[in-house]
Amino acid sequence: MQLDIDREVAALRQVTTSQLCQRYAQLFGEDTRTRHKPYLIRRIAWRFQALAEGDLSERARRRAAELANDADVRRTPPKSMPLPAPTGPTIQVDTLVSTDARLPAPGTAIIRKYKGRTIHVVVLADGFEFAGARYKSLSAVAKAITGSHVNGLPRVLERSLEKRGR
Repeated sequence: MQLDIDREVAALRQVTTSQLCQRYAQLFGEDTRTRHKPYLIRRIAWRFQALAEGDLSERARRRAAELANDADVRRTPPKSMPLPAPTGPTIQVDTLVSTDARLPAPGTAIIRKYKGRTIHVVVLADGFEFAGARYKSLSAVAKAITGSHVNGLPRVLERSLEKRGR
C-alpha cells in the first residue's frame, strides 16, 4: 500500500491531540509520554515516511547504538551540587541589567500623539524618561500621561514593528 504522506500529514493537523496519541500508539506500539501536538505530528509523519520509503539501514542502526552506548544519557538533569565557598578574596563587579529584547534600544525616542499633544519618551538602559522624570516601566509612563493604568508595551511594539516594515 502506497501512502500519500502529504495528505496524511494534512489530515493529522485536523485531529485532536487525543486522536494523535492513539495514532502514535498504533504506529509505534507504545503510548506517548507527551501531548505536544506539533511534536506528535512530526513523529507520526516520520513513521509514515519510514513505512513508505524504508527505515534506517542495519549499518546506521548499529552505528547509532554504538554512539548511544558511549553517551551519558539522562532523562532528568542531575541534582545541582552546592558550590564550594570561595577561598580567596572576592571581587564585586557591577553588571548592566539587560533590557527587554522586545523594547527599542536604549537612547531611542518614542514619539506619539495623545489627545492633541506630542509625547516624547526616551528609552534608557534601566527604564524610561518622560518630562524630566524617570520611570521603571512603560506602564508607569502611561499612567503618568493618562492618569490610569495602561500596559504601554503592546503599543510600542506595534509602532516599532510598523517602522521596521513587518
